[in-house]
Amino acid sequence: MGVGTEQLSQMWASTTDSLPIRSGANLRHTTRGYPYKKRALDLVLCTLALPVALPILAACALAVKLTSRGPVFFIQERTGWRGRRFRMIKFRTMVVGAADMKAELADRNQMGGPDFKITNDPRVTWVGTFLRKTSLDEAPQLWNILKGDMSLVGPRPTSFSSDTYALWHTERLEALPGLTGLWQVRGRGLVAFDDRVRLDIAYVRNRSLALDISILVSTIPAVLFQRGAY
Repeated sequence: MGVGTEQLSQMWASTTDSLPIRSGANLRHTTRGYPYKKRALDLVLCTLALPVALPILAACALAVKLTSRGPVFFIQERTGWRGRRFRMIKFRTMVVGAADMKAELADRNQMGGPDFKITNDPRVTWVGTFLRKTSLDEAPQLWNILKGDMSLVGPRPTSFSSDTYALWHTERLEALPGLTGLWQVRGRGLVAFDDRVRLDIAYVRNRSLALDISILVSTIPAVLFQRGAY
C-alpha cells in the first residue's frame, strides 16, 4: 500500500527529533528482497519510459546545442552509495566557465552549508532555465540508473565528497542515490541542506517499495507545479 502525505510528515518529524545522531546508528532493516525489487522497478520503469524519453532527450540536446556555446552534456563526479564517487550526467544548463564565476557571485548565495543557489542565476542559459524548472536537465540520468550508479528514488548525489559531510550526514549514504526523493517532493531547491539530509535519513530508515512508489507518484505534481525549482 502507498505511503501518504501524513505518513511522510511523521517520518520527517521523527527524524528531525532524533538528529543529529552517530552515522549508521539504529538503521531499520529493509524488507527481505527489497534491494532486488527496487532494482527490478528501476529497470522496468526506465525501459518503459525510453520510447517516450528518447525523442524528448533528442529535442533537449538540440536546444542546448543550438542556443549556447559548449557541450550538450554536463558530466560531474558525484558522491553516491557509501561515499563512492561516480560520473553523473545531465544536460548543460549554464554557460561555459560557470564554475569560474562562482567566487564573484558568492555574496548572492541564498543557501547555507555547502549548497550554492541563486534565484535568477546569471550563469544559467535561457534554455537551461526551462530545463531546470521542468527537471528535464536531469533526464539523462536514466543512463546512470540503468548502469546501477543511481536509482529512481533515493538521496540526491552531492557534487562534494563525503569528507565534506558532518558525521551525522553520512547516514544518507546508506541508500543508492536517486533521481527523486523526499526532499524533491517537499520543496526541492527551497529546502536547506541540513533539512534535506534529515529527509534523506528519514527515507533511509523507512525505505520500502511502497514508499518508493509513493515518492514517484508525488514527484509528478512537484515537477508540474515547479515547486522550489531554480
